[in-house]
Amino acid sequence: MARLRTGIPGPRSRELGERRKGAVAAAVGSALPVFVDHAEPGLLVDVDGNRLIDLASGIAVTGVGNPAPRVAAAVHEQVDRFTHTCFTVTPYEGYVEVCERLAELTPGAHEKRSVLLNSGAEAVENAVKVARHATGRPGVVVFDHAYHGRTNLTMALTAKEMPYKHGFGPFAPGVRRVPGSYPLHDGLPGPEAARRAVAAVERPDEVACVVVEPIQGEGGFVVPAPGFLGELAAWCHEHGALLVADEVQTGFCRTGSWFACDHEGVVPDLVATAKGIAGGLPLAAVTGRAEVLDAVHAGGLGGTYGGNPIACAAALGAIDTMRELDLNAAARRIEATALPRLRALPGVVEARGRGAMLAVELASAEAAARVAARCHAAGVVVLTCGTRGNVVRLLPPLTIPDEVLAEGLDVLEGAMQP
Repeated sequence: MARLRTGIPGPRSRELGERRKGAVAAAVGSALPVFVDHAEPGLLVDVDGNRLIDLASGIAVTGVGNPAPRVAAAVHEQVDRFTHTCFTVTPYEGYVEVCERLAELTPGAHEKRSVLLNSGAEAVENAVKVARHATGRPGVVVFDHAYHGRTNLTMALTAKEMPYKHGFGPFAPGVRRVPGSYPLHDGLPGPEAARRAVAAVERPDEVACVVVEPIQGEGGFVVPAPGFLGELAAWCHEHGALLVADEVQTGFCRTGSWFACDHEGVVPDLVATAKGIAGGLPLAAVTGRAEVLDAVHAGGLGGTYGGNPIACAAALGAIDTMRELDLNAAARRIEATALPRLRALPGVVEARGRGAMLAVELASAEAAARVAARCHAAGVVVLTCGTRGNVVRLLPPLTIPDEVLAEGLDVLEGAMQP
């Protein structure tokens, strides 16, 4: 359970914070300025001995737990064997095995291929590369409130100006932004929202792909109305474009299914994954139709660190953990526990989400910041999001003990009081 020995941040964290100012770029932010010493199930323990309830999971990364015994064991074993060769120089089995698992787990029964990379942004960028190569077209359709990363291309795909895009342009061309599905604010059924979106697409014969988050992350944990994703998939099929699902934050049991597209029965042409794939180690992937990925010329995909053997070992350990502990069911239990409590909180405009990807939208960014600050002061790690910054999001590890989750929700309830 949570236990605070000092104020937040404590003296040792404040000391490290001063060191940080002299070494780390000021533009690198932190939601909560405590320095972590180690982790326990559902908890982060800082250098001052404060035990903080973790409702963030490193932004949906440590879903299998932190620490995660199978991940740690796999990493230790691999480190003792070798740390790196570069798969594009001399390959190794772990990379192949991760790709085999991705072919098995991602939506659809068609033949698939994968390329392994380092980050979610890199995965999305490579998915667009593949789509442009496969279709011979330049255009990329994205949505209001979308977030896809911080590289030049993925900043162009991302909607939110501050802090992600301000002053960093010009951005990659060919991106077309259209309205998405935000049921709270547009009130549209999913198919109608999709028709509104595609009606705004100019020159559809030039569109290589539609890139969509099945549940928007940084944009506010927005769950599209039922039928929205299916209608997009049908439009892509009709117009010869590829549907790219950005499952970076939603993937690997986070929403109560292996992937969020599963809830709608939608089968994307390409799936971008990262975050929860490897239990905390940097790994990402693009998985998709074999004929699409295999059409890229030899040497057209890859990179020095993509599919690093240690990260691959961690991914295999993480996927084994997801299966053995049935973390899809665990995510659904978290939703069943937390969502009714979130809906009953005072001052909530809407509580929403799926599985262990839950959020409350508040009236203003100031209200969300105030709630987050109160939670942090009481030893509970939460995050904010939303295009207007007015959403408090919860991403607990899927292995969080019931009593730890309950205590974290108690603190959030107290923080919501006027």
